[in-house]
Amino acid sequence: MEINDLTYAVRGCLFKVHTQLGPGLLESIYEEALTCELDLAKIPFKTQPLYPVFYNEIKLKKEFRLDLVVDNQLILELKSVENLAPVHAKQLLTYLKITKLKIGLLVNFNVDNMQQGIQRIVNKL
Repeated sequence: MEINDLTYAVRGCLFKVHTQLGPGLLESIYEEALTCELDLAKIPFKTQPLYPVFYNEIKLKKEFRLDLVVDNQLILELKSVENLAPVHAKQLLTYLKITKLKIGLLVNFNVDNMQQGIQRIVNKL
């Protein structure tokens, strides 16, 4: 699926989850509900995948875990916080750089209007 079509479809799933559950729950609940919506929409994804980190071409023993990777193209970084901090966007951009993926969605479910809770982050590679 082309990335813009994919992000559009995923946004639809995010809106459905938020409409049904509303704000104020734990991130893990939103993640599980979102995986149900992605399954219903037949959108492939991986939950909590581990990725290696390299430093000076040396693979570190520690790996990092993403919330969701959709169709091996799109990182979803899920939050349920009062306000997103600038570090959240920086964190997602670092994830994009390490994985060499181009697009990520930073999602905060703890908002009244889901439109305000989604930020598209682009790795300019």
